[in-house]
Amino acid sequence: MWGQTLKQGLKAGLKTTWTLGKIIFPVTLIVAFLQHTPILPWVIKLVTPLMSLFGLSGDAAIPLVIGNFLNLYAAIGAILTLDLTVKEVFIIAVMLSFSHNMLVESSVATRVGVKLWIAVVVRVGLALISGVVINLVWQGGGQQAKYGMIQGSQEEVTGLLDISVNALQTAAMGILQLAMIVIPLMVVIQILKDLKWLDIFSKWMAPVTRALGMKKNTSTTLAAGLLFGLAYGAGVMIQAVKEDGVSKKDATLAFIFLAGCHAVVEDTLIFVPLGIPVLPLLFIRLVLAIVVTIIVATSWNRVEIAKRKETTI
Repeated sequence: MWGQTLKQGLKAGLKTTWTLGKIIFPVTLIVAFLQHTPILPWVIKLVTPLMSLFGLSGDAAIPLVIGNFLNLYAAIGAILTLDLTVKEVFIIAVMLSFSHNMLVESSVATRVGVKLWIAVVVRVGLALISGVVINLVWQGGGQQAKYGMIQGSQEEVTGLLDISVNALQTAAMGILQLAMIVIPLMVVIQILKDLKWLDIFSKWMAPVTRALGMKKNTSTTLAAGLLFGLAYGAGVMIQAVKEDGVSKKDATLAFIFLAGCHAVVEDTLIFVPLGIPVLPLLFIRLVLAIVVTIIVATSWNRVEIAKRKETTI
């Protein structure tokens, strides 16, 4: 039994890694090249005038753009080089927690069946709205931010060959990291399936998923995304859509929820060294994710009911 379970889990893990890798590798390669072109500085210059809407200085455009093109780690590296207030750092952290690594994670979302415009609008919309609201509501945080870790020196890469090698290494490391998480995750999920523990977990999560407008077979997808993030949670989502009969509607609702609140451990703790209050950060993400998902699910249901009535008339 265990041999067959491991075989099925490894097979699912390798297949998912290959499916996601075909998207992540080329996108990461392109973004790695973009770091060494005038494109990023041009985008930063373009959005700098908009920073006042969020109560941010022009320099804040740097981590926001880098975080959306790359990831949270790159954005934090940029934050550490800037003199910002606690309020500014908190607003940047909240905005980036919703909208980061957009090229990779939005591409992965389309592989699950979520429309690209939904993935982009939800994540960017949550980031923009949260930034404006926090700026208007929070009157404190004017003191200088004190960072709890030291920025490591980064060697500048120059020359086409060095840039190409660096881009290939970055893309390869992305796939390796993906495999190291997705393959064991799929093996564990296969074990839980064979032991029927996933059925028990789905029953426990049923009230939560039902409240969010989804069926209970979406619970595994939500748990994976909450713990491991959008890209890695998508691996479970792809398998769930195929094997557990998760509908396109439920997959979309799950993605909308996870767009607001995913990788809750990593994406929360990563901001601790910046000296900002991380519990409010987590609370904001969770509340917005719940509210937006319920609104979309309710609206979707009303549209479906209206269509059914039209067909019966």
